[in-house]
Amino acid sequence: MAANAKRIKLNGSTRQAPKGSRALSKADEAETMEVTLRLRPKVSSVELDRLAAKLGETAPKKRQYLTRAELTERYGASPADVKKVEDFAHANKLTVKRAHLSSRVVKLTGAVEDVRKAFGVVLKKATFDGRTYRVRQGAVSIPKSLAGIVVGVHGIDNRPVAKPHLRQRRRAAARNAQDGSLTVAQIAKLYNFPSGLTGKGQCVAIIELNGFAHGKAADTGYEVSDLQKFFAQNGIAMPEVVSVGVDGGANLPGRPDGGDDEVTLDIEVAAAVARGARYAVYFAPNTTNGFIDAVKAAVHDDQRKPSVISISWGGPEDPFGHASTQFLAGLNEAFRDAALLGVTVCVAAGDDGAPDMGKQGWDGKPHTDFPSSSPYALACGGTKLVGSGATIESETVWNEGARDNGAGGGGVSNVFARPDYQAGASIPLSPKKKRGRGVPDVAGNADPATGYKIFVGGRNEVIGGTSAVAPLIAGLVALINEQLTKAANKTVGFVNPLIYAGSGPAAFRDITNGDNDVYGNLGKYAAGAGWDACTGLGVPDGKRLLSLLT
Repeated sequence: MAANAKRIKLNGSTRQAPKGSRALSKADEAETMEVTLRLRPKVSSVELDRLAAKLGETAPKKRQYLTRAELTERYGASPADVKKVEDFAHANKLTVKRAHLSSRVVKLTGAVEDVRKAFGVVLKKATFDGRTYRVRQGAVSIPKSLAGIVVGVHGIDNRPVAKPHLRQRRRAAARNAQDGSLTVAQIAKLYNFPSGLTGKGQCVAIIELNGFAHGKAADTGYEVSDLQKFFAQNGIAMPEVVSVGVDGGANLPGRPDGGDDEVTLDIEVAAAVARGARYAVYFAPNTTNGFIDAVKAAVHDDQRKPSVISISWGGPEDPFGHASTQFLAGLNEAFRDAALLGVTVCVAAGDDGAPDMGKQGWDGKPHTDFPSSSPYALACGGTKLVGSGATIESETVWNEGARDNGAGGGGVSNVFARPDYQAGASIPLSPKKKRGRGVPDVAGNADPATGYKIFVGGRNEVIGGTSAVAPLIAGLVALINEQLTKAANKTVGFVNPLIYAGSGPAAFRDITNGDNDVYGNLGKYAAGAGWDACTGLGVPDGKRLLSLLT
């Protein structure tokens, strides 16, 4: 395949310079970089969407999930397509590092200059938020012979694409024993989570994103000593936890301003609910490449076989060219694979209310957080929970305002169409007047004022945010999966169609008070009877949800 073959622009690959960034110089031409190419499946994406939708409408006991081997054979990448990509790599002085048919990716390595020429991109060094990144502008181009074969090219640009969705309460307030904060066990009891189940036999995958410094993954991780102290304080045996590195990611504690808090919160909340499960924490760089590869690594992990994935990272799906539509498509594709394999994906819906971004630089419009806006994600919104023992005194939409620790994310997607399972929900049109996917699906305690007691950084802390809700719900799913595995050797998998249909909404306690208009001037969105763009269907009653799904 000639290096100068006729070329076309890859649909959805256009990116813009980060808002507020400053270009420094050309990217280092001699630096070695890794690029991931996503390839088409053996059948059309439309057919796979139909297959996942049909599967979702079937009761879990009767579902026929694919094995990972079957997914590869029927819907993986074609060896012939991989061969064409290998020929392209050879012609452009790039090295094939790995080809994975099941997840439909080929990873290439090469010098920055060779990658730049191979994909026809402009690369610059740019600085923003105090760090320097390799940034591309415009679209990626590929040879015409690869048109329809290559559907995504990721990793050329290494700017961050997501942030952790957590909010930490002020330490002075957190020291007050009567401050309204709750242990995970107390929240589980208030939400009527089933007793007698521990998640035994299940593996919970947790996705975490490292920072990036000097060309390598940096910061973000957990200290084993923090976990040991937390579980000892809560009378729980230390669960099995393993760190899995993806694309150079690793357990690298050292970022107390968010990264370490996020990782530790995720593990401690999920494991305090499902104390008998195993936990695999997948670390990858905070890039389009890293995020997609981390999720695919978990979904296609044939060794640990996670049955539920928790993701507490995200960002607005459509502002300022922040990402690209090929990035959104890549993660959505990974979530769809999860559905076909019987894996549930729980995703935090964001902590900046309906705007879904900080006030500085906000465009005045509502935005939906991604990847919670994927129709294959179980999107987890936020509430403010006040209660004790088994009695809930009040529960409203989490909204403490922009200056007092944020509000639960929620809205209507401009990118993803309204899925069939939401046809009966009263979802308004999206900001661009489209019939879009409504977010969230479910909700749980997220207000840091009534937050979760965890142990991180060598001290007790109180942390909230929808970051806490995703692992809370993932822990509940692990409990339900334990019961369902015993009864029918099945897992819950793609749960969304089931909770919206028939008696599904009855498994949730509707939250009807409050709004997520965090800045107070948008007019969107307010809670009400039935589904709403603040708390979705409401807060799960654990035992009712167990009954519904098993």
